[in-house]
Amino acid sequence: MSILSARLRAGVSQAELAKRVEVSDAAVCQWETGKNSPRTKLLPKIAAALECSVDELLTPDAPSDPSIPQ
Repeated sequence: MSILSARLRAGVSQAELAKRVEVSDAAVCQWETGKNSPRTKLLPKIAAALECSVDELLTPDAPSDPSIPQ
């Protein structure tokens, strides 16, 4: 799942995630838009902040299929 998907699932704002991970709001925005990626050493902290695993963060989102209930 993407950082955006994980953040929305966790109900956390970009500002709150930035605060928990000790980065700027702009950094979180860049991660979510694909303009930049978080440093590898931050992945465990991001995963903990979003209550998911690093593996989940590194797994691409499945394409949306409106015929499949979620």
